[in-house]
Amino acid sequence: MKKLLLGALLLCVSLMGLAKGNLPRTIVTTDGEIDDVDTFIRMLYYSNEYHVEGLIYSSSMWHYKGDGKGTKFTSEMEMTRNMYGSKTDLRWPGVNWIQDLLKAYAQVHPNLILHDKNYPSPAYLNSLVKVGNIDFEGEMEQVTEGSEWIKAKLLDKDPEPIYLQAWGGTNTIARALKSIEEQFSADKNWPAIKAKISKKAIIYTVMDQDATYKNYIGGHWPEIRVFYNAHQFGSFAYPWKRLMPKATQPYFEGPYMANKIILDHGPLLKMYYSYGDGQKQPGDDEHIHGDPTKLTNAQWGSFVPYDFISEGDSPAFLHLVDVGLNNLNNPSFGGWGGRFVQAKDNPYRYEDNEQAADFNPETGKMDVNYAQTRWLIAAQEDFAARADWSVKAFRDANHPPQITVTEGMNIHGKAGQKLTLHVITKDPDGQVVKLSVWPYPETGSGKADVNMLENNIEVTIPATAKEGDNYHVVVEGTDSGSPALTRYRRVVIHIQ
Repeated sequence: MKKLLLGALLLCVSLMGLAKGNLPRTIVTTDGEIDDVDTFIRMLYYSNEYHVEGLIYSSSMWHYKGDGKGTKFTSEMEMTRNMYGSKTDLRWPGVNWIQDLLKAYAQVHPNLILHDKNYPSPAYLNSLVKVGNIDFEGEMEQVTEGSEWIKAKLLDKDPEPIYLQAWGGTNTIARALKSIEEQFSADKNWPAIKAKISKKAIIYTVMDQDATYKNYIGGHWPEIRVFYNAHQFGSFAYPWKRLMPKATQPYFEGPYMANKIILDHGPLLKMYYSYGDGQKQPGDDEHIHGDPTKLTNAQWGSFVPYDFISEGDSPAFLHLVDVGLNNLNNPSFGGWGGRFVQAKDNPYRYEDNEQAADFNPETGKMDVNYAQTRWLIAAQEDFAARADWSVKAFRDANHPPQITVTEGMNIHGKAGQKLTLHVITKDPDGQVVKLSVWPYPETGSGKADVNMLENNIEVTIPATAKEGDNYHVVVEGTDSGSPALTRYRRVVIHIQ
């Protein structure tokens, strides 16, 4: 009997994965485009940084399965309506590609947990794979396995927020919310239930890839927070050569991608799509990027083998990774997932509009994309280090440093005051950590003067500062390993 109980316990632990602790909860919905595949691979390498609670196939304006009856569908979205007209199905990659990636993940998982025990088990991740609303763009009438899974998570007893990532359309998320409304709207406790769900759900959507947010979620659930990435994702997507700073581009070009990430780093990264790699996604006739004869004068420029194609959805999960920027609950602070400002007409909606622009020193202009691209070298080096974790022992790989400011991440000051911050660094590999500090005026009330003095930072608050103002200072530490890894500590000085 004891052996049976122990076996049952071990099976339960295997399926549940590790305890999430203080990690953010998240559910991924995806339409399976090639950039979703590449995003998914990177996401798996960061799955130790958040608690994945659902992996849901969904549809979008670019990808849907059709109903198998020959029914023709015309997009509600102007761009795809003009491009495709009436279709019975569109570029559908199927409902097996996630499981195929998880098979490869299972092969590298034993090595990944040498670097962090918090990587979830392959069995647990496989238990999360569900099929949502996939027949057509925006289809949300059917109750699906995927929508019911999201519904159950939103209704569970855990009060912690669930970040609902929409890499395609929001239709499966919309169906889950509609099912909750249908079940409880006549209940006397409906206002409390609705308030609970509205507080718990946070939608990070990459563009509007169907009309279900506009047609349903926004009107029926107006207090659900939405992080709406309409621009900044592009600098991490197909048009990257037009939007990334020139200094950043070598980290996404073929030599770096091939040697540091794709080749000789195990079976999962071998499945990563890149230009000219000879790979072709089944079901998507427009995936010609892997054809080595089509690299010159392509849609988004000219490329060489192993050049980066796109990870347009990666900002959605990178927002959840704690690198010390304190952006998770403060989307206007900016971080590896971009920067968003509160919409003027909706306090629950955050947008990457022109007010979310940062000053780009390469162009000398304000640039909405720089709020994302300013972090991409550090993010790419970080990915390269995790690629090494697939195949190297702990002692032979690099791991990120820890940066601590003794005074904390929120302190108080007065106009004209000079403050001293004390920095402590710790590196798990014994590497030297080089510190720098810079003000982040776009995210606060202006620019504070900063000066690095060994491991101390001198901050001078402007004499013009007013009560209620705040000034952001970012302490940046980069180790001396290869790839060089960077972590941060953002300090916000609140003026009294």
